[in-house]
Amino acid sequence: QEDAYAAGEVGFLARALVQATLPHSDPKANEFVRRNGHFTLSILAPTDVGLPFGRYPRLVLAYLTTEAVRRKSPDIELGSHFSHFCAALGIPPTTGPRGSLPMLREQLQRLFASTFQCIFHDESQGRHAGDGFLIAEKRELWWDPRPGKGEAAWGSHVLLSDRFFREATEAPVPLDLRVLRALRSPFEIDIYVWLTWRFFRLRRPVTIPWASLALQFGSRYTNPRHFKKRFLGYLRSVIDYYPEVRVGCGNKGLLLEPSATHVAPRRAPMKL
Repeated sequence: QEDAYAAGEVGFLARALVQATLPHSDPKANEFVRRNGHFTLSILAPTDVGLPFGRYPRLVLAYLTTEAVRRKSPDIELGSHFSHFCAALGIPPTTGPRGSLPMLREQLQRLFASTFQCIFHDESQGRHAGDGFLIAEKRELWWDPRPGKGEAAWGSHVLLSDRFFREATEAPVPLDLRVLRALRSPFEIDIYVWLTWRFFRLRRPVTIPWASLALQFGSRYTNPRHFKKRFLGYLRSVIDYYPEVRVGCGNKGLLLEPSATHVAPRRAPMKL
């Protein structure tokens, strides 16, 4: 029940990665595209590395963005111990072939090897704009590959790219890190962050067509009814943590009515 600011649990996520998101599951390809209206996010990864997907890279991106906002620096320390970094993300550190530590290491490699393209295209207005970026222009990730030593990460850090650092710090989306850690599905994380971002600017009711939501959140769903059922199931889980939302389900789409954003941006104190 404690306010996120009072609990010291306010985090942030770069806006471009809220408007369109990473894959939920392994696309088994080296290119991935998400669309949200006129905005398109394209992610390209080396074939022998693969694309980032799932819950872990979302938690990492929130960690990097939050640290960039707090420290006002693109140089982000990941801590002196890999298992401690894992725990900071809300991931219980486990070893073994399918343990959280090796899975997180793999997702870090995929995330930092990928190139992101943000494209805005409005044919009716004859407008096209875009830019590309890496999450980090340099990273040094250290862990000991010997059995029983895999959790060490002495001195690991990343240097965020200038473009991503600006995206992360100029207009980040505030969120409650406790909710982010509690949500178990990447789909739930995407819905939660998207809702708090949309309600920050929403001034009148709007209906988002199911087809548009499918492009933004679930482009791999071939049956629209399957997507709608899955979306509403995850939405119910998000509402458990974000009961202030006012949403309605219709045949044409999801109705959003003006609601309190989950974590409001804190205003700077007035100077007298």
